[in-house]
Amino acid sequence: MHLSQLRRWILQSPPAEWALQQLRELLIGALRQGPIPQHVAFVMDGNRRFAKNHRIETVEGHNLGFEALARVLEVCYKSGVKVVTVYAFSIENFKRSKYEVDGLMDMAKVKLAQLLQHGDLLDCYGVSIRVLGQRELIKPDLLADIERATKMTSRNGDAILNVCFPYTSRDEITTAVRSTVTDYSKPLPVQQRTFSESHIKHTLRSRHLTVAAEKVRERSRSPSSGGASDVEDSTSSSTTLHPDSPPEDTMMSGKEVDGSNNANPHLYPDPESITSKVLNDHMYTAGLPPLELLIRTSGVERLSDFMLWQSHENTEIVFLKCLWPEFNLWQFLPVLVEWQWRRKKEKEEERGVKSVGGSIIKTKAS
Repeated sequence: MHLSQLRRWILQSPPAEWALQQLRELLIGALRQGPIPQHVAFVMDGNRRFAKNHRIETVEGHNLGFEALARVLEVCYKSGVKVVTVYAFSIENFKRSKYEVDGLMDMAKVKLAQLLQHGDLLDCYGVSIRVLGQRELIKPDLLADIERATKMTSRNGDAILNVCFPYTSRDEITTAVRSTVTDYSKPLPVQQRTFSESHIKHTLRSRHLTVAAEKVRERSRSPSSGGASDVEDSTSSSTTLHPDSPPEDTMMSGKEVDGSNNANPHLYPDPESITSKVLNDHMYTAGLPPLELLIRTSGVERLSDFMLWQSHENTEIVFLKCLWPEFNLWQFLPVLVEWQWRRKKEKEEERGVKSVGGSIIKTKAS
């Protein structure tokens, strides 16, 4: 007991804190020399278990979890991560006790206020806050604070903090599918095609007939063409078309190009054109870099309905045994180093394949 207290006292002394801070800056600078994941997600699990192990209130455990988030965000943005997505509150969490749910809502309100009053971290790294999830489930007073926080940081464009609150991946996918169906149920706008085939035919025909009518008039002026005037009248009245009049085939079919006639059917987007990219454009994370690293603490090895769509074949998923309030640079650093090592190894393998392919081609050519 005395040794642990002595160690804590030494680590909390100003010289020790200064030395640790310099060491952190040195390690982060070393990380920036290699590849850095552009999109990192965290499942912040273990706040309640941490509170139970340390015999403190559950809400206080969540409060310590928020402090851990602030530390991790600073490491991410200093290292060069552009997008951080955190699982702050699941829709399923509404099934917990009213006391805990109300405590989480109140804590979120307080922490948002702290971010707005002391937003040095957000302003320093140009971070904009985005809240992803079902906003209609949030209390009106908290929703007003969320909208104010997103508006105040909307001008920041260097990095993004996605707060999933309240959120589940199945709900996100359902919302994206519903939005896609709505878009594909709207008729396409009908526009007059100036260079359509019928319009070109009509223009050429009208010009040809106009030239023919002019020749008839010239013949009628000469003495040798006595009865040409009757031909001129009949030709000009029956066959000459005005260049600006609508095409004959269009008038006969009763389908005006402007769509005012009921005979013109509405055109809808082709459902066969719906691809994974179309659905991805309707997700909450549309336009963001692909998810490259997903970390979950507390030793639980499952995704818990988080970022299921965004987890692709190249997403690296890491499960750590430490609880979220304990998560800091010393747990995060080995994960980033291993991720960099894997990326470096993959690039070396790609270069090896390319070099082998090039040598085979040279051998065949020789």
